[in-house]
Amino acid sequence: MQKRWNILHANNEVIKKLHVTLKINETICKILIQRGIDDFEKAKNYFRPQITHLHNPWLMKDMDKAVERISKAITTNEKILVFGDYDVDGTTSVACMYQFILKIYTNVDFYIPHRYKEGYGISKQGIEFAKQNNFSLIISLDCGIKSIELIKYAKELSIDFIVCDHHLPDNELPCAVAILNPKQKECNYPYKELCGSGVGFKLMQALAEYYKLNPDSYLQYLDLVATAIAADIVPITGENRVMAFYGLQKVNEKPNVGIKALMQLAGLQKQISIGSLVFVIAPRVNAAGRMDDAKKVVQLFVEEDFNKAMHYAEMLHNDNTDRKEADTNITEEALTIIENDETLISKKTTVVYQEHWHKGVVGIVASRLIEKYYRPTVVLTKSGDVIAGSARSVAGFNLYEAIHACKEHLLGYGGHFAAAGLTMLPENLPAFTDAFEVAVNKTIEPHLLIPEIIIDAEIFFTELNLPFYNILIQMEPFGPENMRPVFIAKKVYNTGFSKIVKDQHIRFSLIQHNKTLNGIGFNMANKFDILLMNKPIDVVFTLDLNEWNGEKNIQLKVVDFKLSE
Repeated sequence: MQKRWNILHANNEVIKKLHVTLKINETICKILIQRGIDDFEKAKNYFRPQITHLHNPWLMKDMDKAVERISKAITTNEKILVFGDYDVDGTTSVACMYQFILKIYTNVDFYIPHRYKEGYGISKQGIEFAKQNNFSLIISLDCGIKSIELIKYAKELSIDFIVCDHHLPDNELPCAVAILNPKQKECNYPYKELCGSGVGFKLMQALAEYYKLNPDSYLQYLDLVATAIAADIVPITGENRVMAFYGLQKVNEKPNVGIKALMQLAGLQKQISIGSLVFVIAPRVNAAGRMDDAKKVVQLFVEEDFNKAMHYAEMLHNDNTDRKEADTNITEEALTIIENDETLISKKTTVVYQEHWHKGVVGIVASRLIEKYYRPTVVLTKSGDVIAGSARSVAGFNLYEAIHACKEHLLGYGGHFAAAGLTMLPENLPAFTDAFEVAVNKTIEPHLLIPEIIIDAEIFFTELNLPFYNILIQMEPFGPENMRPVFIAKKVYNTGFSKIVKDQHIRFSLIQHNKTLNGIGFNMANKFDILLMNKPIDVVFTLDLNEWNGEKNIQLKVVDFKLSE
């Protein structure tokens, strides 16, 4: 697939000034400046994040009300229910808050709604469970900000809500006794990009101060918070970066027993990075809600006995195996449908439907299809008497607006810029398919249908050595708005030793200015002929470290390459 290369730029004078100040490689200085780090103090905070950089939790709107209501509940021996969504952010939030409160007060329990029986977020069934079991205070985590009617219903049943959420609020807010959400109007909290677990963490921090507890009473949960930060794809900047940094330290030194069990089952033995949490831990956690009931995720994360935790971890591991099988099979079926229909090939959208596809993986399948056909994609299945599914966008295109334009054909829809969910009557599928194609055609700019590679800087092979790499890894943890740096080296030659491995990958051996570097390019075998031309190429890559027989060498992880112009 053809890709657009976008090489970022920075002011040379500012680069040289930062280089003089920091005395590190100018290319790294350029990347720092692109990320808003343009002086010594910012660089110090970036490379050496401190727990003391965490903001005062009392700056968050309604924090005093939330702590006061929880304190009242504890004083009067009310039953408290900790309620969260079924994904990684929701379940880790609940596990943290439930354990934290349990250490100071025992009349507390937790609730995770069932994805298919109750749906996303606050559920009527959950509120009725609270009423039947005499809970008078619900702390909702990673959900609730849009649950106007349900929280009103709870209030009529004499159940109070404290909402901890990070999703963008509507103009109307629920009638909760306290709403903790840095994105709400008139909230002066300095950092706006917390995930749900991060908002819950700030409430624990405030409660710890109120009850004069040791900071470790809430810091001990940073490994779970870091897992949520990684999985929820929030910016790795500011406070998120501090929490992710120290959360990863805890994962690697003394992880939550549940995380340790998942790591063992997944065969993770090396230093755990954000990538490990995103691609290994998070899918296993999410699989529970996708394939079955996510309550066992919280049971895993609150369990202190390793053998019992391993029992729950194996359940998640098995759910993930089932999820991968369903994902693979449905993706293959969907690709076959597209490839056998010429009208689908030529479109700017993909809409595919089979009534037997598993609801829990249609969103993943949509993302897989975008890897092959880069365009807004909707994958649908039968859900009772209606059709339901998930939509995914390409970078830079507002998917929600395109679906909103088709609302006359839908029973319901919700989501955001990049992803959405929708339901419709079966007879409306052809009309929706046509309307979605029209809506996207009208609004999408042609270049958005070509995937973009953001390249941080041009570099020469002669700059790439172990000291350079050692500074680079101090930029971790990587993630949104602090991605792993991507480099381009121009006019590079094949040494003649590059080769295809396992029929689909390329093992590179490249030379520039008399310096040779090796690397790997996954799924690039179809471009091997370019290397055989013995002409100069431009190569885009990230850096890795190859350790073999006690030796450490810089290795390229090739992202793309083409003939030099």
